[in-house]
Amino acid sequence: MSPLATVAQIKAAYRALVKLHHPDLGGDAQRILALNAAWEALRDGPRRRSYDASCGVNEPGTSEAGPVPDASSPGRPRRQRGAASDEQLLVWLQQVYGPIDRLLAQVINPFPAQLRALSADPYDDRLMAEFCAFLEQGQARLEKVVALYRSMACPRSAQGFGLSLYHCLSQVQDALGELERYTMGYVDSYLHDGREMLREAKRRRSLLQEERRRLEL
Repeated sequence: MSPLATVAQIKAAYRALVKLHHPDLGGDAQRILALNAAWEALRDGPRRRSYDASCGVNEPGTSEAGPVPDASSPGRPRRQRGAASDEQLLVWLQQVYGPIDRLLAQVINPFPAQLRALSADPYDDRLMAEFCAFLEQGQARLEKVVALYRSMACPRSAQGFGLSLYHCLSQVQDALGELERYTMGYVDSYLHDGREMLREAKRRRSLLQEERRRLEL
């Protein structure tokens, strides 16, 4: 794609590629993760300018002062490259995954109690108002989750983990959307779908926690 492409053009290309490579359609999970990372970089003005600059006069990984050391550079001893990779992963887990996991828990875990309270009488204005307040708080937390996910690229060594995290947060987003539709029209199918989506998100979160423990960092 041309360096002069507009955000709309990049977005259209991104959507087309996602449809082509999505794992649910037989595509490659690693390719989707790379596409997500590229979109997050190119949609943001400062990050795109930084990327464009890296592809301009200077070769990638170099500066006017000469080559910029990189943890993955062949010139580095393998032990140093491995240590740098582990350090990058640990920082990402602490600064991105950890806070996201806590925020997702604040949406997923209280839901059964909120639903039981509403089930006493869905047409009670007070109960519905409390349920809507829970959804609004959940949306606010998800905005923080998305910002955290975009704040730092997932290290290459944990791309599969990062993709699973993305699917989990997307599941929660979709669930809250269905539940909000229910509050506007009392259509039971929206409530059912939202509940099942949150159950699936809870399962995915548990799998992520198990995988995190196996990383042993």
